[in-house]
Amino acid sequence: MLSLQQRLSQQQKLSPQQIQYQKLLQLNALNLEQRIKTELELNPILEEGEFDEMELMEDQAENSDSDDADDKELSSDDEFEIEDFMNDSDIDDSVYGSSQQDEDKLQPLAPARSTLRENLIDQLHMVDLDEAQFTLGENIIYNLDRDGYFKANLEKLVAEMKMFDHIEITMEEAGKVLDLIKQFDPPGIAAADLRECLLLQLKYGSFDPYYTYLAEKLLNDYFDDFANKRFDAIQKNMELTRDTLKAILDLIHKLNPKPGEGNIDNEQANQITPDFLIEKVDDTYIVSLNDKSAPSVTISKTYLEMINSNKRKRKISTREKETHKFLREKFESAKWFIASIQQRRQTLLKIMRAIVEKQFEFFEFGPKALKPMIYKDIADEVMMDISTISRVVNGKYVESPAGIHELKFFFSEGLSTDDGTEVSNKHIKELIKEICDNEKKSAPYSDDKIAKILKGKGIQIARRTVAKYREQLGIPVARLRKEL
Repeated sequence: MLSLQQRLSQQQKLSPQQIQYQKLLQLNALNLEQRIKTELELNPILEEGEFDEMELMEDQAENSDSDDADDKELSSDDEFEIEDFMNDSDIDDSVYGSSQQDEDKLQPLAPARSTLRENLIDQLHMVDLDEAQFTLGENIIYNLDRDGYFKANLEKLVAEMKMFDHIEITMEEAGKVLDLIKQFDPPGIAAADLRECLLLQLKYGSFDPYYTYLAEKLLNDYFDDFANKRFDAIQKNMELTRDTLKAILDLIHKLNPKPGEGNIDNEQANQITPDFLIEKVDDTYIVSLNDKSAPSVTISKTYLEMINSNKRKRKISTREKETHKFLREKFESAKWFIASIQQRRQTLLKIMRAIVEKQFEFFEFGPKALKPMIYKDIADEVMMDISTISRVVNGKYVESPAGIHELKFFFSEGLSTDDGTEVSNKHIKELIKEICDNEKKSAPYSDDKIAKILKGKGIQIARRTVAKYREQLGIPVARLRKEL
């Protein structure tokens, strides 16, 4: 038996134009530059140059009375506002010019960089090895972890080469290849653990022979005491003076515990290009976008004249109609792209100015003056959705007289003080760092002691919270902070 039911529901449907605008919002300065260059290649209607909206509207209005039926289906209003598209959920993908799937494929790629792994392979090429030894060397290098350590099983690697590559090599030869790679630059690479990493750097480094000998003996015979900073035990067992022990420890601390620099696949750190520039003029902070490197885009007059010339013709062929339809679609897409760029600029500036206004004291007095602030605070201030704030903040940086900071830096939760005010957790982290920097190195403060010091400043904080913030700052526990 059939039955009819009526149901009322509310759905949100994003048009391709809205999706494109949101994606442009979350691009940083470098990615925006590449995205514009990609659009210039894809859309013939676009060309580099300053966009003149009044001139474009005049060109459109000049021949608007001569539109035929086909043109009316494709034409848009002379007035172009981004809000018209943002509120239109029924625009066809063909007007947009490309599907969301195509858009994802066209995301710009980061420029190729020379990695530490590639540099190690280059060094391997410079050594006289046969094919089997070279293949094993490559396998060893590709099995190094992020910090540059070789923790894989060498015997298993040799067995896999025999099984899958039909390459046989003895364990003695394999050991020699591994020892050879351990002599590569940077020193300490391909070590099995921290102790071997430090010993390799001492072995192949140019240090004072006497202190090098003592440092090697300390690491070989008393590594556990060294790792746990039991300095008194080391001094007694090695029969050293306090000054000699300090000189040995200073030498070891100069060595690099992570020769892979944390990411062997990307040795060079990504250069930060700020998206915003803040300059102080008198008592006012001026916010500007750092988008000078991004090309300006405008509508090509040549193609616009082609569109208008077809309007003047009373009779046009089928091929001319198809060409006219293609150009009109690209024209609409170009107008939308230019408007999206302009709207992105306005949105970014509006949000950054609101952040500067909220965190004015930070720019005046530094991190300790940072106020607790969440995305909702800025969203309410600029009357935008929280998701828009998130897209703008994510992955973007600002350069100001206070330095270069990620926009996320300005957002943090707060803790209450005895007088009822709230302080940012970043301010508390600054205080914890300051306390640890100024503590007596021979007797560093425990987390409980740090919590008591903060409570003395009127900040109510638990020991576990102190421990969490300390770990986020990369500060080790008190026992490991102990120095001579």
